[in-house]
Amino acid sequence: MNKHLIAAIAVAVPALAQATNGMLMEGYGPVATGMGGTSLALDNGTAAAANNPATLGLMGDGARLDVAAGLLGPHVSSRVGGMVADSSGTSYVMPAIGYARRHGDLVFGLAVFAQGGMGTDYGADSFLAMGSGSPVRSELGVGRVMLPLAFTAAPDLVVGGSIDYVWSTLDLRMAASGAQLGGMVTGAGGNLAAALPALGGASWARLDFSDDNKFSGAARSSGLAGKLGLLYRVDPTLSVGAAFHTKTHLRDMRTSERGAQLSAQGGFSDTGRMVIEDFQMPAQLGVGLSWQATPALQLAADLKRIYWSDVMSSFKMRYESAGMGGNVSFALPQQWNDQTVTNLGAAWRVSDALVLRGGMNLSTNPVPAAYVNPLFPAIVKRHYTAGFGVATSAAGELNTSVAYAPTVTVLSGSGVEIRHRQLNLQLMYSHRF
Repeated sequence: MNKHLIAAIAVAVPALAQATNGMLMEGYGPVATGMGGTSLALDNGTAAAANNPATLGLMGDGARLDVAAGLLGPHVSSRVGGMVADSSGTSYVMPAIGYARRHGDLVFGLAVFAQGGMGTDYGADSFLAMGSGSPVRSELGVGRVMLPLAFTAAPDLVVGGSIDYVWSTLDLRMAASGAQLGGMVTGAGGNLAAALPALGGASWARLDFSDDNKFSGAARSSGLAGKLGLLYRVDPTLSVGAAFHTKTHLRDMRTSERGAQLSAQGGFSDTGRMVIEDFQMPAQLGVGLSWQATPALQLAADLKRIYWSDVMSSFKMRYESAGMGGNVSFALPQQWNDQTVTNLGAAWRVSDALVLRGGMNLSTNPVPAAYVNPLFPAIVKRHYTAGFGVATSAAGELNTSVAYAPTVTVLSGSGVEIRHRQLNLQLMYSHRF
């Protein structure tokens, strides 16, 4: 595969993936997403690298290239009293690419996918800007370069795994009253610590770090993670799959030395570095099955557990002043709950050239209402999905999916009503060699 193409995709993929199952996507690849996100026991192409690497063992002889793009359409609004703030972040394009090759009982490959994220974008005139005259926004993106491997260990058993290079980027432009910001402080030192008490009475105070680029963030990090999976064919019509995704091991996200700003009403302004401490993506465990009920009808179901409580108890940041000197640490309580996700899907083969798909993704909301924040509204609970696949040639295939998430409304602990709905699309072209 052309190394320049891989590099271009790797740069583009970190674009924000709006919160769906928490900070994870409702499905990876249009084959799985069209069937409600089911993926653990069925052939879903190189998206297997993001789902269950063992399902690569279902691939035929030769090689396969998948080139995909997703369009995420979140609609988020926040309101209090008669004031309404609509997020302008309503459309995000996310590319992905995967390649796999079979060599006897072994299938290996390379895939680059956006894993997830969350964020919003409110105007400078919204009530969330607190009169500061500047926009309020967040944009978290997490992407992976994955090296999957699947091995047919016995005629009916495939084992698989992947080593993942993970990177994360974050922009944050946040406004609060001086008192609210002071309530987030967990420690301070140096000249900056001495200046903080004077900011407590400010009508607004801000933390800002942003590169205003849809494909990157001012704060960045990278690290490693991995997956293990298996697929067992009970009989020619029934397969069972399971996968475990490890928690990520990312370094602290950091801006440049002067990539962040701390400011407040009254003319206070300081530049420095922002460090997001120990931000990780969670471990998850899933089991699934796929049943070829008739030659034309395939049914599938997955059950997943996502361990958010281990990684989202608190969102911790440390601001290191490059101007007056000193530092201050902040913590935003999160207290996320572990999340159970049920995926249900069906595929109907109309002809040799056409497959129709449909499904549901049903989950709990992992974010306690007391801690949900208008900047991080990861509250969606259900997706209804549909899609189709059509052969374009003897070697080519086009797959697409659409996912609709109905509006979820939550009243936060601060009295802000947050509403979130989505309409997401995915499109993928596959070519076999």
